[in-house]
Amino acid sequence: MTRRSLRARLAVAAAVSIALALLVSAVGLVALFERHVERRIGAELNAQLNQLAAAVGVAADGQVGVEPPPADPRFHQPLSGLYWQIDDETPGRASIGLLRSRSLWDASLRLPPDRIDPGSVHAHRLAGPGDQQLLVRERRVLLDGGGKPRALRLSVAMDSAELRRARDAFAADMLPYLGLIALVLGAATWVQIPAGLAPLESVRRGVEAIRSGRDQRLADSYPDEVMPLISEVNALLCAREQALERARAWTADLAHGLKTPLSALAADAQRLRDQGNPALAADLEQLADGMRRRVDRELIRARVRSSAETRQARADCVDALTRLLRTLQRTPDGARLDWQLEAPVALVAALMPDDLLELLGNLLENAAKWARRCVAISVQDGGDQVLIRIVDDGPGVPADQLSRLGERGLRLDQRKEGSGLGLAIARDVVDAYGGSLEFALGSTGGLAVRVALPAAPA
Repeated sequence: MTRRSLRARLAVAAAVSIALALLVSAVGLVALFERHVERRIGAELNAQLNQLAAAVGVAADGQVGVEPPPADPRFHQPLSGLYWQIDDETPGRASIGLLRSRSLWDASLRLPPDRIDPGSVHAHRLAGPGDQQLLVRERRVLLDGGGKPRALRLSVAMDSAELRRARDAFAADMLPYLGLIALVLGAATWVQIPAGLAPLESVRRGVEAIRSGRDQRLADSYPDEVMPLISEVNALLCAREQALERARAWTADLAHGLKTPLSALAADAQRLRDQGNPALAADLEQLADGMRRRVDRELIRARVRSSAETRQARADCVDALTRLLRTLQRTPDGARLDWQLEAPVALVAALMPDDLLELLGNLLENAAKWARRCVAISVQDGGDQVLIRIVDDGPGVPADQLSRLGERGLRLDQRKEGSGLGLAIARDVVDAYGGSLEFALGSTGGLAVRVALPAAPA
């Protein structure tokens, strides 16, 4: 796949999308789990705070005590991460850390100076002993101490490292599952991309069928997203056929319109000959014959280049060669030559019969014109092609001029009559059907012509 490949672009887009989706999912799940654990820790701290509030009391002598003390063993272990503290906010008796758990050791919690209504609970995040980050819950209680009210501030705190450890453990447990999800999504993408691009492959096959002549239009059975493209392609094909038909009709009209003046020119040439002017009559006849030949060739080109007639074309190459050889052997040039044909019984090419006769006729006439004694013809089955080779023993063509053969109007040798259109028309026919025409030097010094034509399906 290249950078311009649609498959590669979709694969990269899917990979980036999957990566971003998994990243967002991982961050969101970890954050969600962290909030859940924090709520659970907050519920535990509230329970510990309620137990502390239930256990705190003021003796008759005004001493504040906790009986029984909270039973969690972490309260008795220094810097364990779980702490409680009671501050006295009674006017005249204010004291921070009036009572505190053994786990605080010689430290105390520095609570923010916020106002707490009795019965409400405040939550804080504070720095604790040993660089710990604490989650704190606090409340304010009013107790009767010997007839005097006592305002006490109760707080319970827990190290947030417990939260971080739970979060990290959850993330570590989640990673293998995210990897599994990535594999599943990658496999789904691998299947989805070919399925999504399948209509394009179907369009390619449809266009290939049109080019080969099996169909005339693309079908209407494509997905809705592709149908605008299909409609435009079909409209383009329709417009192309109409343009070809107009051009073909215009060429035919022009050619037929010239036939009458050419006939009149030939009649004038005959009258000049009857009046005793044969030289001028011969010039006029030669001019009329050349113009008529060009008109006939234009009609052939117009027919060959019309795709409507080439659909499902079939023509037997061996039969066409046999018929042409019978005709050529009755001509002055063909009668003096030894024609050697090596071919199977039958070999069918995907050409219209008239176009195949025109192609082979031009090539054989050219060989008959220049050959000295013999012309060798071979026909072979090339699988999806029909291979025809025509070799004469004539003077041949200079090697540097071989590539120019088939150019319209080109005549490399002026010693013999001709218009220079025969090989050009042959190349037009071959190109129109998707074949190939090559010229080379023959083994006897003459010209070797190799023609490759598309084979007709069985």
